[in-house]
Amino acid sequence: MSENILRVGKKGEIYTNKKLREKTGIRPGGYVRAIIKDGKLVIEGLPSIEELLEETFVELTPEEAEALSEKAQKEMGIYG
Repeated sequence: MSENILRVGKKGEIYTNKKLREKTGIRPGGYVRAIIKDGKLVIEGLPSIEELLEETFVELTPEEAEALSEKAQKEMGIYG
């Protein structure tokens, strides 16, 4: 666990540093999740849509895609 002292602005903004943002995945224009746990504020960076999509893509051959499609259609009872 590392400790960082951060400055709080006049309107309550919390200013981070580059090293902290890089370690937590916080990016300009991105989103964070703020959780209050046992009276403490926990802030974590959330992945972008692009990052989530990169993780979900699977490479398939046309034959594999067709086989998966047929299987799904059979399970749904719409395969002719």
